[in-house]
Amino acid sequence: MTLFTAICLVVANMVGTGVFTSLGFQVGDLPSGFVILLLWALGGVCALCGALCYAELAAALPCSGGEYHFIGRSLHPALGFLAGWLSATVGFSVPIALAAMALGEYASNSLWPGSGAVWTLPGVGFAIAPHQAVALGAVALATFVHSRGVAAGSRFQNIATLVKLALILIVIIAGFAMANAQQVGFLPGPGDGELIAKPAFAVSLVYVMYSYSGWNAATYITGELRCPARDVPIALLCGTAIVTVVYLALNAVFLRSTPMSALEGHTDVGLVAGTYIFGETGGRIVGGCICLGLIASISAMTWVGPRVAAAMGEDLKALAWLSKTSAAGAPGNALLVQFCIVVALLLTSVFSRVLVYIQFALTLSAALAVAGLIVLRVRQPDLPRPFRVPLYPATPLVFLAISGWMLWHIARDKPVESLAGLATIAGGMVLYGLSPKKQVEEIGIGEASSAPMAEDHQIERRNDV
Repeated sequence: MTLFTAICLVVANMVGTGVFTSLGFQVGDLPSGFVILLLWALGGVCALCGALCYAELAAALPCSGGEYHFIGRSLHPALGFLAGWLSATVGFSVPIALAAMALGEYASNSLWPGSGAVWTLPGVGFAIAPHQAVALGAVALATFVHSRGVAAGSRFQNIATLVKLALILIVIIAGFAMANAQQVGFLPGPGDGELIAKPAFAVSLVYVMYSYSGWNAATYITGELRCPARDVPIALLCGTAIVTVVYLALNAVFLRSTPMSALEGHTDVGLVAGTYIFGETGGRIVGGCICLGLIASISAMTWVGPRVAAAMGEDLKALAWLSKTSAAGAPGNALLVQFCIVVALLLTSVFSRVLVYIQFALTLSAALAVAGLIVLRVRQPDLPRPFRVPLYPATPLVFLAISGWMLWHIARDKPVESLAGLATIAGGMVLYGLSPKKQVEEIGIGEASSAPMAEDHQIERRNDV
């Protein structure tokens, strides 16, 4: 895989459901343009700090698997297993389902507005709405494409990501060119301090950080990059910086073009704003374009997620079946498991509650990985580090401070969703307790499949591509 594809993968993982849905959950409690943009800037700072920390970890421990590999090597194999369990079960499946849900909503509202039809499968009695059918179809398409191997997935991902960024750029330019803009201020004003001190600010940051999630995408496919020690840090930093600028501009356009009352409570924020920018017909076209962009996000997460399960399968005998690859080199069994989980979520879940649940669990996992960076610096100061975090230890401490602050407020204000996240992790503890652990504890997570093996795979994949 090339560096360009890795950057596209990071951007596509990040720019997905969140930025086109989150604003509707924020403007009701935080009716201030400055506070909203401050939220998104704070999320960008946190994501950049996290990306810098993960860049050092990926350069020092060049192996696919992300948090599974980092936490297992720096803290404890059991904690690494729990992080991998989270990623392999819901860490990617839930964001894929959320992106597919948003895709279905945008498609039903923009392509066939007002349609309330429900399709019933003959002889089964199972009803499915049009937006669910669209969501399921998109997930099935992405799964099929990535089952064809790295070369096919790379081409599809590059094209889909470039189309997505081009469409977003058009919306941003058109939004700033509007003559009849809303009277919204992006500079500090009276009452903004009180809004920032409200618990709603911290809870709203959950939606923002969900939108930024994916900044660590390149660390899950380290073994498939041509030069991981160089490419992973560049991909993480470039991808995160690009998305931070895009998010600030896009949210400014949404607020500038559309009354906050029209945005409040809507998950199809892009469609609502597009209607104000381009008119009703133009808004539907924007909604259709967002659908195309969400396909890129679904594709990126479909590609990355099974790599974690496959890495776990290489280290644990009980999960060895997940590491089996197809003739095209794709982790077929892991792809199929992920597809089944996503389908179950699409047919049963509610958008906002699922989002908070998964963000709590993912934030906790990322915080452990960054804490592991500090532990590695202390325990293994001589470990080769081709990339080192600038402004250490301030950078990881900023990330941990923001993450801890957010986790505290989520646990206090959303206890049910927080407990659900902890319950998912507890399920992994049970599986870890029942699994043979000799491999993991004696050789250390990821060591069996790290540098030398990864290098051989890189040569083979490079020749294939």
